[in-house]
Amino acid sequence: MQDFFTKWGEAANTSAGFFWMALWAFILGYVISSCIQIFITEKRMQRTMGKDESKSLLLGTFFGFISSSCSFSALASTKSLFKKGASFPSAIAFLLASTNLVIELGIIIAIFLGWQFVVGEYIGGILLILISWMLIRIINPKKLIKNARKRLDENGDEDEHSEKTWKKKLKSETSWAKVSKQYAMEWKMVWKDVTLGFTIAGIVAAFVPDSFFQTLFINTGNGNTNFGFFTILEHIIVGPIAAFLTFIGSMGNIPLAALLFGKGVSFAGVMAFIFSDLVVFPVLRINAKYYGWKMSLFILFLLFTALIGTSLLLHYGFNLFNLIPDPSAVKITNTDHFKIDYTFWLNMAFLVVSGFLIYLGFYKRKDVKHMKEMAPKSQLLETSLKYIAFVCYLWLAGGLVVKYFL
Repeated sequence: MQDFFTKWGEAANTSAGFFWMALWAFILGYVISSCIQIFITEKRMQRTMGKDESKSLLLGTFFGFISSSCSFSALASTKSLFKKGASFPSAIAFLLASTNLVIELGIIIAIFLGWQFVVGEYIGGILLILISWMLIRIINPKKLIKNARKRLDENGDEDEHSEKTWKKKLKSETSWAKVSKQYAMEWKMVWKDVTLGFTIAGIVAAFVPDSFFQTLFINTGNGNTNFGFFTILEHIIVGPIAAFLTFIGSMGNIPLAALLFGKGVSFAGVMAFIFSDLVVFPVLRINAKYYGWKMSLFILFLLFTALIGTSLLLHYGFNLFNLIPDPSAVKITNTDHFKIDYTFWLNMAFLVVSGFLIYLGFYKRKDVKHMKEMAPKSQLLETSLKYIAFVCYLWLAGGLVVKYFL
């Protein structure tokens, strides 16, 4: 029993420490994302993308890069762009870029995994887009695309609203109040995933023995980094399965990815785990609701195939240039997270920024309304996640009491 309480305290402290490490990055990322989404509207993107496929593919990638990292927001924006006339490859490029190339995700990865994984994330995001584009060109699913557009057209058009120029918006207090509302919405979209992801990461770090990972991911442990092709392939396939079972978005998955790498999972397997937020069941169900099950399954095949190819290319490419990081360099469990250092001061500064935005949008300018279309979530899943998140808070509070007061 004493051993359980010791591990409980370690698990809660690790989870809280992980979140403290990442707090300023979350705030910075969501402030940037909120500003971009208010000042560069979806309607402007639709007008700019045009009909030329090569141009629209590049613009789809760019607009995805500057968009929100939330999968549900990305799915809704992708549907809207595709419905308004963007080509299917450019819509897929937007979807992949908005979940893999975004700024806030890169910052979180840098904190937990290091610069090599950040480079891998951004190069991998581009490779995912290129491989998906090539597969679409080869398979040429014209009938699926036509039926998907027809299905969307039957659901009616979104309302059109007039928009100011971005220069006028920058000077408008109303626009900044909308930034505040969008910022709150970003947190509302991810708080359950982040809570669950960071709690699970702490529990895994404290309670799950290395032997479990050595069984799940073959040939891990003992400092082994020289993996054969079929071992790497197994890691790449098991990585998305592990992500599928957690039901956690990409931002909440990063501490788990760091733990996997520290436990000896290959670079390719960890990258596949990070890339897999679009091949989980909730995304499959939402795409089926938008485009029909045939198109949804095709998108799943497309993204999973691209994920395998990208992870293999990254592993062997990084290995060729000796860029694969040493797993022993990722030390995030036995760390004093709460000391007065640069993380503390960054958190303080960005908490002030967060407080100002909340004051502006929810006290000074209550009259400003802002709504953004989101993909339809499963009410049962969302309710379940909410109550699981509350249980996580009780677990964390209890564990911190055990560690510091008992």
